[in-house]
Amino acid sequence: MTAPLRAAATPSAPALALRPWSPGDAAPLVEIHRDAALRRWTSTALDDEASAARWIRDQQSGWREGRRYGFAVVEPREGGAGERLVGNVVLKGVSPGAPSAEVGYWTASAARGRGVAPRALRALTAWAFATFAAEGLTRLELVHQVDNTASCRVAEKSAYGLAAVLPASPPAFPLEGHVHVCVRE
Repeated sequence: MTAPLRAAATPSAPALALRPWSPGDAAPLVEIHRDAALRRWTSTALDDEASAARWIRDQQSGWREGRRYGFAVVEPREGGAGERLVGNVVLKGVSPGAPSAEVGYWTASAARGRGVAPRALRALTAWAFATFAAEGLTRLELVHQVDNTASCRVAEKSAYGLAAVLPASPPAFPLEGHVHVCVRE
């Protein structure tokens, strides 16, 4: 990927860029992961810059190996002084000939309620279908725990319909889950 993906601005929020993660993202990543709400829904604990740097290297490795495509979601800072990290979107489980893959995302607390997650997810979805169409990708799945109502709203706003309810699988998944699906037309 040579240029970042773009998600258009809205009347209340600036345009977004989706780009591969870079080492300079470690410090803001640690700051974002101090948010209790984010930690509740993610399985990754990034408590210091060393753990964030390892996570970023894992994202970069996923790109090189063609198994996981993680994007930092950034928006311009006020006054045009650089960019601010506001989230993450990821495409995972893409394999040649396989019709489906999974998407995921999270947003920084300051970005919630501003349409960041749906805009970033729609940009990722369009990119995934365009990039992997020749490999047979026709279906993307978004999975979340049943009590994560914000993820349900993001899925619905992003054209991912509820397709199934997964049974609980304690201890890792103590509650049922939702599978939302978007199919390439």
